Amino acid sequence: MILILFGVGVVAQVAGGGIGDHDSIAWAWGLGVMLGVYVAGRVSGAHLNPAVTIALAAFKGFSWRKVLPYSLAQFLGAFVAALIVRWNYTEVLHAADPGLTIKTQGVFSTLPGNGTLPVGEWGAFRDQIIGTAILLFLILAITDAAGTPPAANLAPVVIGLLIVGIGMAWGTDAGYAINPARDFGPRLASYFTGYGGAFRDQTGYLYFWIPIVAPVLGGLLGAGLYQALVGRFLPKEPGEPEEPGRIPQNETPETVEAGRG
Repeated sequence: MILILFGVGVVAQVAGGGIGDHDSIAWAWGLGVMLGVYVAGRVSGAHLNPAVTIALAAFKGFSWRKVLPYSLAQFLGAFVAALIVRWNYTEVLHAADPGLTIKTQGVFSTLPGNGTLPVGEWGAFRDQIIGTAILLFLILAITDAAGTPPAANLAPVVIGLLIVGIGMAWGTDAGYAINPARDFGPRLASYFTGYGGAFRDQTGYLYFWIPIVAPVLGGLLGAGLYQALVGRFLPKEPGEPEEPGRIPQNETPETVEAGRG
């Protein structure tokens, strides 16, 4: 819910009120992820994304029995947050788009080519696989305790910056949903509040399934590539010496004292 309050909220502000631009959208999505992780990290791990949950179950030992309830909670949080945004921005959305058409549908859910550029459905499908593969590859790299994870509880900040980077580099072809809950929850909320074409794209194609299926496939691909190309080569034992040339893991007071002894 925290993620969508900031993410969908900023798009409503830009599209409905004309305040902000692409960069403010990218930054607000990244901040939403960061703040969502800080809120929920100790309770659930703050996956915020069914593609993350499924990939962690497939490759990192997360319990498969928790995948469905986690995913439902993620969809519900996104749905509720989108209703709040829709309610708050009622006046400006109706002023900008009285018919509640495809013009402002992108406030809530993604479209191929962001509704205007010459990108087809399969181009968007490809884009979502690639974007979510990048997301999961780097989330696993950032959070892998055997690697070089950020210290001082800064992992949420770095993951937020990752989202900013994806938004700035991979937002053209399909609006970087990279998260089935982020797309379908607000899409459903917009459908129930007047956007009759919410499940279709600008060509009339029944598009809603692409930002659900493609991110799941991309997440599995990215997590699998991380495990195959990086994860299996990391030291497994805490005392295993580092090969010269590698970045050492963060030192703790205990290891510093041991080195002095």
